[in-house]
Formats: sequence, structure tokens, C-alpha cells
Amino acid sequence: MPKELKTKEEFEKLLALASEVRVSRSGDQAKIKLRTKDALYSFRTTGEAADAMIKGIKTPVVEY
Repeated sequence: MPKELKTKEEFEKLLALASEVRVSRSGDQAKIKLRTKDALYSFRTTGEAADAMIKGIKTPVVEY
């Protein structure tokens, strides 16, 4: 079961540990999932904010 992140700061801290970033979109909402060695984390945001957050990262991004 994924653990839900509540703040952008938590997301950015765990982004460095992620082996893969998954993005699923539904309308104007987006869910970003971070796969780490230990767990799967999810973060809900708007589609535009998701684009800005994953822009320029070196971790592989998979769109769903």
C-alpha cells in the first residue's frame, strides 16, 4: 500500500531516493508516485504543478 505524502517538501526529499517516478493523470489532477527501495509514496497535485515538479529530474519518469 503506498504511503501518501502531504507536503511538497516531503516529496522533494524522497525524490533523491527514488528509482522510478510514475505520473498518472485524471482530468486536471495528477498523482505522482515515487518508487524507492523500501516503499511506494504518492503525492496528489494539479497537472501543471506535477509538470513543474518532475521537470529536469534525472530519475526515469513513466506516464500512465
